[in-house]
Amino acid sequence: MTRIIAEAGVNHNGDPALAFELVNAAHRAGADVVKFQTFKANKLVTATARQAEYQVQNTGKEESQLAMLSRLELSHDMHHRLAAHCRALGIEFLSTAFDEDSLQFLVADLGLKTLKIPSGEITNAPLVLAHARTGCDLIVSTGMATLAEVEAVLGVIAFGLTTASDALPGEGAFQAAYYSEAGQQALQEKVTLLHCTTEYPAPMEDINLKAMDTLARAFGLAAGYSDHSAGITIPIAAAARGAVLIEKHFTLDRTMEGPDHLASLEPAELAAMVTAIRQVDVALGDGVKGPRPSEIKNKAVARKSLVAACAIRAGEHFSRDNLEVKRPGTGSSPYRYWTLLGLPAQRDYAEGEVILD
Repeated sequence: MTRIIAEAGVNHNGDPALAFELVNAAHRAGADVVKFQTFKANKLVTATARQAEYQVQNTGKEESQLAMLSRLELSHDMHHRLAAHCRALGIEFLSTAFDEDSLQFLVADLGLKTLKIPSGEITNAPLVLAHARTGCDLIVSTGMATLAEVEAVLGVIAFGLTTASDALPGEGAFQAAYYSEAGQQALQEKVTLLHCTTEYPAPMEDINLKAMDTLARAFGLAAGYSDHSAGITIPIAAAARGAVLIEKHFTLDRTMEGPDHLASLEPAELAAMVTAIRQVDVALGDGVKGPRPSEIKNKAVARKSLVAACAIRAGEHFSRDNLEVKRPGTGSSPYRYWTLLGLPAQRDYAEGEVILD
């Protein structure tokens, strides 16, 4: 079954009430997980770091990333309260850490067992290694990355999962860990890769959904899709292609001020996406080609049999003139047509009667 992460991200706008309502909306929509972002703005960006182009367009104003992100921090207390609210509702709480202090808080204080490494951090080897050292299950988003960069980050993770904490990190050590039997086994057990296009919203021509399949083939790992496209079409298509996990941004109101609202689903759309993906999960079935239970009763109606084109008397030979193929499918199979030609009928047949010889 495809797991669905409803990405609240920073769409709470720093308002606790909005954060709680986002959890409620994700739960009502039927998502498995609701995810936030955990960071200290001054550890994430420099004072001079500029906004991304989409952030300027989506917020309608230009300011430093530091100023924008400072308004979007969630306190540790709020994390605890949101996690408790998730437990009460029965939806999993997840958050993405953008610095090591935030990572340690999520693991040591909140007790998270699954962590998400976002696309922008997969070249941040020290932070990736810190994630791997936790021993948690890891979801790795690969927006903007080449296959070589994905292999490199998997090497860091393999090293972190399989070596002692005092082992000396380095590119050679990462590569050796990646190609080791222990490293490959650890990756199989711990890592899910997500294909992603890092643009908000992502243009359809840049989605390249087949790259999800490429990731799965190239690395032999479970693969899913983190979606930034408009609407719900592409996540549903990803589920149909076998995504094990779908992540999608959502908001309470796309017209709200903030960098990610415009590229997010509203609650009704999120619910529609979840419903459609659940239907796809059921529809994918087991892959065995054969008549399904609901079809069996229709075989006799929809298929055809050999029938008498005219009255046939017992002992009369079947011929092209007295045999034809019509519904229902309750008599001899049309595959027997050539076998019966020239053979004597075993009994009388009225015109239109199915052949049972």
